[in-house]
Amino acid sequence: MSSNALLAALLVASATAAAQTPETPPTGSPAPAPESAQPATPPSSLELTDSTEERIRQEVERRVEAAKQEMREEIRAQLATQSLASDWQEEWMEEKRKLELFTLDGYFRLRPNLYNQFDLGKQPERRLFPSPRTNESTQSGADMRLRLEPTFNISEEVRVKAQFDVLDNLLLGSTPSTSFPSDGYYLFDLFNDRQTSPRAGLNALRDAFSVREVYGEVSTPVGLLRFGRMNAHWGLGVLRNDGNCLECDYGDQVDRVMFVTEPLEGFYVTPMFEFNSEGRYAYPNGPDSQPVDVSKTDDVHSFVLAVARRDTPQQVKAKLDNNQGVLNYGLHVSYRSQQSSSEGLNGSPAVINPDGSVGNSTYVPRNASLIIPDVWLRYEEKNFRVEFEVGAYLGTIGSRQGTPLPAGGQDPNQSQSLTVAEFGGAAVGEYRLLNGKLNIQLELGFASGDRAPGFGAYPGRPGSGPGGFTQPGDADGPQFRCGGTDCADSYLRNFRFNRAYRVDNILFRELIGTVTDAFYAKPTLRYTLTQGFDVFGSAVYSQAIYAQSTPSFTDRPLGLETNLGAKYETEDGFVARVDWSVLFPLSGLQDYNTGTGLAVTELKTAHAVRGTIGIRF
Repeated sequence: MSSNALLAALLVASATAAAQTPETPPTGSPAPAPESAQPATPPSSLELTDSTEERIRQEVERRVEAAKQEMREEIRAQLATQSLASDWQEEWMEEKRKLELFTLDGYFRLRPNLYNQFDLGKQPERRLFPSPRTNESTQSGADMRLRLEPTFNISEEVRVKAQFDVLDNLLLGSTPSTSFPSDGYYLFDLFNDRQTSPRAGLNALRDAFSVREVYGEVSTPVGLLRFGRMNAHWGLGVLRNDGNCLECDYGDQVDRVMFVTEPLEGFYVTPMFEFNSEGRYAYPNGPDSQPVDVSKTDDVHSFVLAVARRDTPQQVKAKLDNNQGVLNYGLHVSYRSQQSSSEGLNGSPAVINPDGSVGNSTYVPRNASLIIPDVWLRYEEKNFRVEFEVGAYLGTIGSRQGTPLPAGGQDPNQSQSLTVAEFGGAAVGEYRLLNGKLNIQLELGFASGDRAPGFGAYPGRPGSGPGGFTQPGDADGPQFRCGGTDCADSYLRNFRFNRAYRVDNILFRELIGTVTDAFYAKPTLRYTLTQGFDVFGSAVYSQAIYAQSTPSFTDRPLGLETNLGAKYETEDGFVARVDWSVLFPLSGLQDYNTGTGLAVTELKTAHAVRGTIGIRF
């Protein structure tokens, strides 16, 4: 019953009781006069009414106060019960979180895209991108990916984490049922009504399901232990980049054992041991037996030490909210070595001789070592941020020999040593205005180059010159020229950005493959129209370090690329983005004039429209 209803009931009951009870003098009133005395003047009706109303009011107040007290006690009891229930629920929820053995994160994305004139109008043998037929200039399609990131919590301190890709970058329509020609059910693609699952070597280059990382994690009183195959990332991602973004295509996964310690608050020391390449291995008792590394000489291992001063995201937010500056920095150093290299596909099972041995003819000498330092720094305040990363590859390769001799040993025509001296980096400055709605950013990047023809983004691709070396006009190939008695160039100087570090949408991302032998400047504007909806625009000017590396062999300017786009993201994980990019190629991308009298083709402007629709979870 509500308090208003209770009060009304009390008033009615009190009035009824007063009307039915005979009038009695109040306690302490004078006694009646004797009969022989003069009778008292009788009270008026008004006085009787006032007296009755006063007694009713007092009775009502007494009963209401008693009802209020009873209700207070009842409310206190209910609150106490609710508090106990709430405490139990919190404890139960906390215990549930502790005992939640499986959690799942990830995303699903679909990316439509359209490319126009990515051949830049070049002759077929000089094009930098797979081009359609001569009467076509536009390419379009869509791809998809489902990324799953499960965590198995064995206890509060022990867990297993993984990352899987399902239908990774699968081109929609790329695996129709007619891709199995021996099936015989379809004679023409026109009648195909369904898709089949990708199977490596049958109808696709990769399987429908791929494993990116699986590792164990143990929290100890002195640090965090991780072991297995895991993503690798450092700083801005110029050198090591895990590719964990919705629009990313590449990413680094390494087999490693690492231990993270925090000797001082905010300072982390992380020693790591990485298995970069194990070379040849064998199954001594069949394919189901435990594999065995055949030789230690072809192994590539890295000893890594990372030392960093870092704040957690919560600490960064708290400092920025209090108008404090945040300074984070670190040093990441790797030492890597290899004595020899095994022939053929790296990591493929070796053919074992009848006596159980593997002949020396499957190995070539290498005697190589690398030191890979990387420095990172980030300073941030509420309205601006400055961040940079600089890395290098320094070392020697004792022999460049590519194939083994029949009896082992070195080929005198391929035994020359190579010196590695590559360095590069990027710097980003960001300023925020209008309470963070307007973002102004400038990014500068530099990657050292080499005077050898070709960019060297994919040095494993052969050049068009004798012996597979590059010659003027080549877009890619080895960055040294050292063979036989001719060893005019024994240096590898071109630094390569990690392919997952994206600068633009056309030139470095698609045509060249990555940033190398180049300098670029990229101003960007971003404005938040409303919560979750941003519009942005950028321009990228790119120029080669050495003109000899460009297709022109004479000019350094590569291109000016503009990009306009918009992004919408909701709190429940839906993401939609569209980019329109235009590349205005400059003289460095012009074809090399070989002096044959052939006319130099005028370069054409390239366009790209990219879309992304995704769901994060």
